Amino acid sequence: MNKFTISANDYLPINVMAFFHVPYTRMGNPGNPNYLNDLKNTFNDFSQEKLQSAVQELKSTLQADLPQVFRSLDYREMVGCVVPRAKAEGSYHANQQLFRSTVRTVVSEIPGFVDGTNYLRRHTDTKTTHLRNPVPNYTNNGPDPYPGILENTCDISADVAGKDILLIDDIYTPGVNIDEDAINSLLKSGASSVTFYAVGKV
Repeated sequence: MNKFTISANDYLPINVMAFFHVPYTRMGNPGNPNYLNDLKNTFNDFSQEKLQSAVQELKSTLQADLPQVFRSLDYREMVGCVVPRAKAEGSYHANQQLFRSTVRTVVSEIPGFVDGTNYLRRHTDTKTTHLRNPVPNYTNNGPDPYPGILENTCDISADVAGKDILLIDDIYTPGVNIDEDAINSLLKSGASSVTFYAVGKV
């Protein structure tokens, strides 16, 4: 596991401590966490065998890293939250929300963690930022990232207030600012602190 800093910018007024498991280089490269792409399963066309294999890889990674994150911080309790996918909740099949459900399973098993995986729920579509090129028969509607996009397109639970939060995402990509905006939204909603973790970092 690796530590880095998410630097303040137009989306986030403060520097934030962050962690990631491995560099995300390119699909198919040695050591790249390719299973994250399987879990995105944007078109819901993956086999159950492939999805379950990806779930197990993610679970093993989280079970190794999240206790380390918790031990490195001086908090009695942390709430595990997940950055929501780009489209409204109703747009996805259960097989397309396996990242969040796997995080929920793991944080529920780790002493000191509280399950907050439903604290952020998307109600309005936004642009899917990992699809760099147009895809046949897929309408990538919604706005590109802008400061405040999470507040405008998500329900944020009042339970974030006063909590020390570990915000979890699959891949952190510098310059996209989805994660920066989500961190800021949690702080504006009253979180005592927000630390960030991603499985892969571009």
